[in-house]
Amino acid sequence: MSTTLIMVRHGETVWHGEHRYAGSSDIALTDHGMQQAEELAAWAAKHRPDVLVSSELTRAWRTADAVAQATGLEHWTEPDLREVDFGKGEGLTLDELYEKYPDTAAAFVAAPARSPMPSGEPGAIAVARALKVLARIIRDADGGTALVVGHGTLMRLVICTLISIDPNLYRDVFPEVDNCALTTLSFEDDKASLLNFNVPVGNAR
Repeated sequence: MSTTLIMVRHGETVWHGEHRYAGSSDIALTDHGMQQAEELAAWAAKHRPDVLVSSELTRAWRTADAVAQATGLEHWTEPDLREVDFGKGEGLTLDELYEKYPDTAAAFVAAPARSPMPSGEPGAIAVARALKVLARIIRDADGGTALVVGHGTLMRLVICTLISIDPNLYRDVFPEVDNCALTTLSFEDDKASLLNFNVPVGNAR
């Protein structure tokens, strides 16, 4: 019996348009981000996941709360699903990061799972904390479907790890993850299979 995990990046934030690293900063959704959350909620009301969990950061919580309101599902948060902590890189664009911290920025771009931003968290550490939570969520879903609302960088690092791809290559393999798009994995015992990636809710069956 397989269990389905649907991973979703939160709705658009006020830093999204300028491609600023949000990380552990608690950044609000835009009006468009709330609209995206409502579209996700409409999809969830039709497809009825069994479990609903999100990061505790407001942008993920508000996105998942729209789903909870539409479905009646209990919604709980997990601190260890928060985005990678980008340290002094939070609020900066990649170009600004290179201007302020050129060597650290280059190391981060070359190996994001191993090399953190200044005063930040290595991607591999973030993956380790997230995988512990996801294992528990999958057990709770017990053959059903769990919907997890989280963050773009951590999602891609986790997916690479689960399907045995070097997480340092996440940008090459999964260059972008859209707000409120669906990424679906199937789990049988400890084996994960990626069924789809970055599917807009309007196209999802």
